[in-house]
Amino acid sequence: MKWTTKITKITGVKYPVVMGAFAGIGRAKFAAAFSNAGGLGIITALNFSNLKKFREELELMEKLTTKPYGINLTVAPPMMAEKNPNARTEDTYIEYINLAIDHGVKFFTTSAYKANKLGDLVHKKGYYWFHKCSTIPHAISAEKDGADAVTLVGLEGTGFKNPNQQTSLINITIGKKLLNIPIIAAGGFGDARGFLAALTMGAEAVCFGTAIMATKECPAPESFKNRLINQDIFDEEYYKQIYHFQLKDKSIWSPASGHSEKILSMEEFMREIIGGAVDILKNLGFNNSEFKTL
Repeated sequence: MKWTTKITKITGVKYPVVMGAFAGIGRAKFAAAFSNAGGLGIITALNFSNLKKFREELELMEKLTTKPYGINLTVAPPMMAEKNPNARTEDTYIEYINLAIDHGVKFFTTSAYKANKLGDLVHKKGYYWFHKCSTIPHAISAEKDGADAVTLVGLEGTGFKNPNQQTSLINITIGKKLLNIPIIAAGGFGDARGFLAALTMGAEAVCFGTAIMATKECPAPESFKNRLINQDIFDEEYYKQIYHFQLKDKSIWSPASGHSEKILSMEEFMREIIGGAVDILKNLGFNNSEFKTL
């Protein structure tokens, strides 16, 4: 089945899926596996302390895939930047963007804080800027600033929380009514039903984070993957860590871990997502050869 959405049209990827940004492990081998499996792999620039290391990673990526991929630029909020002289600001990434464009990169995602300057630079070069948001008001603001798409992260996601954050269900369905630019759904998605549900609720793609951390290509330790697979998402303490409504980073995976039962290759993971979605559609009587959200 062919998958056609605004995001597949923009990026040229086979499936409407985008890789999350990962501190530490968001590197070429992981991103290339995602791109080769049909999605938009993402290299996280935060993981490279200087342009030389970043250039080497881009060169490695070029050896590993000919498929589209993007770069994530994680911008530190002002309070964090004031406390940490090594925090990454917009100015930090100007040369990273120029270098990435020299290597053929066309897609840039930004997160953690406003990144208008970076978005403007990407647009000036003729390419695409997706901004990650945790709330609808932030997404509306990003649209006004010119973002080509927004990744809307529901409360089910991990990392930095916002006390006004809604669930993925509300983010996508309300966002679809209020936004004119494409929505990439994130937060708790980890199986075929969630993937398909996100698209029918109004998303143009789904962002996978926790769900792909239990893949063979993920550079996280095996012990980490086994803990993720065996996570009891109904545990009270785990529940409190996820749904705490505090602006504090938690080193823990999302409830999408509840869908992870064993370590798979990235190709196997993608087949389960896409193949499972096709089976669901057929069972519902959908007989078309193309699934379109346009």
